[in-house]
Amino acid sequence: MTGIIPILERSPVIPVAVIGAGVSACDLARALLDGGISIIEITLRTPQGLSAIGDIRREVSGICVGAGTVWTAQEALQVMNAGAEFVVSPGRSDEVFKVCRMRGVPYLPGVQTVSEAAHWSQHGLQAVKFFPAGIAGGVAALKAFSSVLPELQFCPTGGISAATAPDYLALPSVPCVGGSWLLDQKAIAAGDWHRITELAAEAAQL
Repeated sequence: MTGIIPILERSPVIPVAVIGAGVSACDLARALLDGGISIIEITLRTPQGLSAIGDIRREVSGICVGAGTVWTAQEALQVMNAGAEFVVSPGRSDEVFKVCRMRGVPYLPGVQTVSEAAHWSQHGLQAVKFFPAGIAGGVAALKAFSSVLPELQFCPTGGISAATAPDYLALPSVPCVGGSWLLDQKAIAAGDWHRITELAAEAAQL
């Protein structure tokens, strides 16, 4: 199971999308691409999440599509069959890890403590998701983590904004952050893809 680092290095920000009813996931993906963001994480928090992954993989080229909020082996298999190129869990899921390892799909599990981060490092992972970053210690916590786990990369997600993202990205152990601020819900609901492209362009420059 390899390849997570090149995925995380595609963009300084991984947009974390919750696709609701009536939202065109493909138009959203194209708007992000137009702004220079070539990666998206589609969560399974809504019934539309799974189909959105498949739609983007079939219809939009040039963007790397991952699945988020994946907790079970069944969900992992479903998102892989839909075309997910990487899998993300908010926390620890050994069964998802096993499926990803079996299929050779990059896995990004969530951690909050140095013990959890060490667990995944000992299992051969090169990177983990630090979630929810804003209330789990933020930049100071990641500095401490990296002092004892220098081999591990982190993707902090949760409570990060355009204003705070640069503080995380300044850390050598942080190739990218996860965020939803560039997915303006009013703009998405109105089909204002130009606004999404503007926000993506700003995020791509971080």
